[in-house]
Amino acid sequence: MVRHSDNASELWKNLPWKKFRKDLFRLQKRVWKAVNVGDKRKVKDLQKLILKSKAARYLAIRQVTQLNSGKKTAGIDGKASLTFEERFTLSAELKENVNAWRHNKLRIIPIPKKDGTMRMLKVPTIADRCWQCLAKYALEPAHEATFHARSYGFRTGRSAHDAQKILFNNLRSSCNGINKRVLELDIEKCFDRINHSSIMEKLIAPLGIKTGIFRCLKSGVNPEFPEQGTPQGGVVSPLLANIALNGIESIHRYKNTQGGITEPSVRYADDMVIILRPQDDAEEILKRINQFLAKRGLKVSEKKTKLTATTTGFDFLGWHFKVQSNGKFRSTPSVDNFKAFRKKVKHIVNNSNYGATTKAKKLAPVVRGWRNYHRFCKMDGSRFSLYHIQNRAFKVFNKETNQNRYTSKKLLDQAFPAVPYSESKHISVKGNKSPYDGDLTYWSERNSKLYDGITSKVLKRQNHSCVRCGLKMTSEEQVNLHHKDGNHRNWKNNNLEALHESCHDYVHMSKRYCLIESEAG
Repeated sequence: MVRHSDNASELWKNLPWKKFRKDLFRLQKRVWKAVNVGDKRKVKDLQKLILKSKAARYLAIRQVTQLNSGKKTAGIDGKASLTFEERFTLSAELKENVNAWRHNKLRIIPIPKKDGTMRMLKVPTIADRCWQCLAKYALEPAHEATFHARSYGFRTGRSAHDAQKILFNNLRSSCNGINKRVLELDIEKCFDRINHSSIMEKLIAPLGIKTGIFRCLKSGVNPEFPEQGTPQGGVVSPLLANIALNGIESIHRYKNTQGGITEPSVRYADDMVIILRPQDDAEEILKRINQFLAKRGLKVSEKKTKLTATTTGFDFLGWHFKVQSNGKFRSTPSVDNFKAFRKKVKHIVNNSNYGATTKAKKLAPVVRGWRNYHRFCKMDGSRFSLYHIQNRAFKVFNKETNQNRYTSKKLLDQAFPAVPYSESKHISVKGNKSPYDGDLTYWSERNSKLYDGITSKVLKRQNHSCVRCGLKMTSEEQVNLHHKDGNHRNWKNNNLEALHESCHDYVHMSKRYCLIESEAG
């Protein structure tokens, strides 16, 4: 089903994306509710509807080819992108073979790790990634209803900042954190050693999805371990790892002073820390964890797993956490995280291939991303305020602009955007709340709080909705600011509107199309 090239982009842009999102979300919400009430038959019937759904099919293709950060990464077939005609062709192929999808082999990309070893990133083809995304649309709401509240990695609506806040709540002075210990848990080669049978047993899905997932797992196996491993690089891989590890958070639990049950653990994908009281037996807890992991073909890394006093401090998710001698809890960027960031900045500043203006443009997203990630840390002092790095950048800019201090200062402000800090002020997700529970007001308002400055103000003015499609701004897509007059230097409030990333793309696609039409005419 190949479309004429002149019309394909216009046809793609004019698809009813708003209706597609509504239709898919309505089905996903019903899946989540059916799991909560224990109606497994209804769950599988609804998942089959998602697989057959035109809305889910086109949204999966759009997600993989337009929105995902790795959208330009080629698979074994060498394809790094799809034309609009190829997207329509792929949709027809998915429709015909969705219940009998056969995965291609994976392209293996070695990624160096901190310890000198290599992580093998296994990248599926674009078509396989689209099928995985379609399967994820059906699987995710079912398993979101079963996931533990303290699991934060690669879950929609949750982030590393939620894990950071949980540690603050458990280790601050009012919780007597100075007397506690932390078990830093590292699972040895987690993604490479997960037993396939443990994933398949826990999968809530009809036969068509199970068969496709099984073939997906087998396409990336290590010949030495044919029954183990989920390929890192697939769309569905993090979800499968969460399915296999779900429940490990409940191994250490005790009654609190109010008579309720406390489970003082935090997991982010395969990284986990468990908070221990003075009376807790660390060896017994570790033994139970090993028993849990052994059933899944995994084991604890003895080299990296350690028991640490909170006053000594520990690293987790790029942060260093420590309880000071006065009992106050502190979190700061970890040494390794800061070194990696500084290395990126130095590479840009010292690069002689481009000038100060280009360097400022390249630095801005790197610095803003780092500062945003650490905005709930203690960032006092010249080190984390980046004083020394900024001073070095200013000297380079000043030299390259022929000692024009005004221009250099302007470029410096552009390269190092200010981000407000509020130590430990992040608001965690409420208990077992899920984006599929239908509470769009809660999730859109929460998503708006993840943004600061002018973006936050525009979102509030728009009642947390996209001005193009009218749908609420939930965490499924990033928020983009659009300049109405096309002047990216005009940051006046009335010139800005907040759009979904995809809606923003279509606005500019329409402008380009109109420009081509006018030139042709």
